[in-house]
Amino acid sequence: MLIDCRNIRYRYPNAEAAVFADLSFCLRGPGFHALFGPSGVGKTTLARMIAGNGPRYEGRIETPGVARTLYSYNLERLPGWSCVGDHIAKVTPPSRRERMADLIGSFGLEGCIDARFSQLSLGQKNRANLTRYLVQDFDLLIMDESLANVDETTREKILLKIKGMFPDKGFLYISHNVSEVAKFCREVVVLRNTAKQPQAVSIAGLDLAPDQPLDKSRLERAMLEIVHAA
Repeated sequence: MLIDCRNIRYRYPNAEAAVFADLSFCLRGPGFHALFGPSGVGKTTLARMIAGNGPRYEGRIETPGVARTLYSYNLERLPGWSCVGDHIAKVTPPSRRERMADLIGSFGLEGCIDARFSQLSLGQKNRANLTRYLVQDFDLLIMDESLANVDETTREKILLKIKGMFPDKGFLYISHNVSEVAKFCREVVVLRNTAKQPQAVSIAGLDLAPDQPLDKSRLERAMLEIVHAA
């Protein structure tokens, strides 16, 4: 088992309605899983709760077998006084220098290594920041819109690279792209507002692997199920 959420209840300060009311779901095994839903439904709040740095809530969140969870998110920014290469190297253990070089090449960051973080485009910033997490020790990596502002072709290349490089790790992928979560994730947890019960519905994704042909009819069915659940 990777993530077990049971009867989660939470209301934003000064809000009239709860964002979570008896929210429950379970994700099992390594690989890519997704959180999907409309803006404002609480995806980032829940991700921070799972990572252990969210607000206090009622209920239970357990991650059995997960010793270390990392949380990567869109718009995370690094100090500007060091170059990108130094930021990545600082958190890379000596035994992972080869992995670091592989990721930098695969993510198209070779031309950014000597630049300051503030000089990068938004997509380059997110790719550089994601690289910082992938060179560290983790059992579960939460990717909260981590590939926002990255073009579709590059995103797919990066996702397949990560899946091939880390088959035994767990990933919780948050994206507004229904095709992307349906194509690359094993299970998609669709979060809905509290007026709908259950508040979380799990849909099976294609879990596309490197060198695996895409079944377009299965993809379309999975996308329809996700959209209808939302």
